Amino acid sequence: MKWVFWSSAAIVAYTYCGYPAWLWLRSRLRQIPVTAEASTPSISVVIVVRNEAGVLERKLKNLLDLDYPHELSEIIVVSDGSSDATNQILNYHSADCRVRIVFKPESRGKAACLNDAIATARGEIIVFTDARQQIEAGAVRLLAGKFSDPKVGCGSGELMLGDPSGGETARGMGLYWRIEKKVREMESASGSVVGATGALYAVRRTLLVPVPADTILDDVYVPMHVARQGFRVIFVPEARAWDVADQGAEQEFSRKVRTLSGNYQLLQLAPWLLTAQNPLRFEFASHKLLRLVAPFVLLAAFISPILLQQLFYRIALALQVAFYALGMLALLNLARGPLARMADASRTFIVLNTAAAVAFLNFVLRRKIAWSSSRPAENARASVQVVGSVD
Repeated sequence: MKWVFWSSAAIVAYTYCGYPAWLWLRSRLRQIPVTAEASTPSISVVIVVRNEAGVLERKLKNLLDLDYPHELSEIIVVSDGSSDATNQILNYHSADCRVRIVFKPESRGKAACLNDAIATARGEIIVFTDARQQIEAGAVRLLAGKFSDPKVGCGSGELMLGDPSGGETARGMGLYWRIEKKVREMESASGSVVGATGALYAVRRTLLVPVPADTILDDVYVPMHVARQGFRVIFVPEARAWDVADQGAEQEFSRKVRTLSGNYQLLQLAPWLLTAQNPLRFEFASHKLLRLVAPFVLLAAFISPILLQQLFYRIALALQVAFYALGMLALLNLARGPLARMADASRTFIVLNTAAAVAFLNFVLRRKIAWSSSRPAENARASVQVVGSVD
């Protein structure tokens, strides 16, 4: 049983500490700078919407106000079977020569709409974004400029959780996201990022591949294909998009389930990710796959000390109980004082690993996670919809 405990502890330690430490060392021993010059290639900004009336007007104004030459940019919006006021808003903005609208009378899913948008795009660089987030005025210019380096095939912006005036939050999922971004920054500095930020990323049009129907994580599927073709996927933290930090516990949890379920789906859509055809195979396994295994390894690390009599293992069990108890206090909003920050970190850890366990169940039971939208006008939110089992 000792080997179960120590193996589990080693996997957990590597997943959350070892891999970032290795990236830190690699990024200092092997810096690969981007040799980009100021440039403004033609761009097509692509966005797929469904029933986004509550946020669409603000998003379109945001895109139209971007600091980019008007003659070199276009905005392609695909309405995926919208039944609210989305289409009326799009009709109003279609008078602007920069805005091109594609109406789909029936919902076909985000992936199919992305393919339709890409097929009509004229820009050298395709910029992908979502309806909810606000992009900083100079972000797209910064992102597009990196493509003057011929080795760059995909560039990911940075998602900021918080308010531009007050800065980014350091609590809850905000803390997790800040750590995640640091990992991506180190991956980029010494090679390529495993995936991109769905709120804002750009790809050379010539490197794009069709996105399979019902793909959950286009922001991982597309960049990994770029890397497969021998081009770099870089992280550009100066190119920022802002999102609401606290979207509620239920929405926070469902979004993580959706993302982690998407990682399982990727293995089905692109089994080559685990072969030598993937130049980022080690990074993909370390960054994505081990997080799927983490809940089961943590369970083993918790149960094995119960069956061991030595003092060391009893202490290890007690520390785990204390850590999870702190997380439960945070979940119940009972954490106060100096322990509140640690309790918040524990809560985030519990939420992430519970979401990974639910994603595993979705995979085993072959539940299909559909792209959907549930966005009240005052607070736009993404949601997960389980639409049934796959035959």
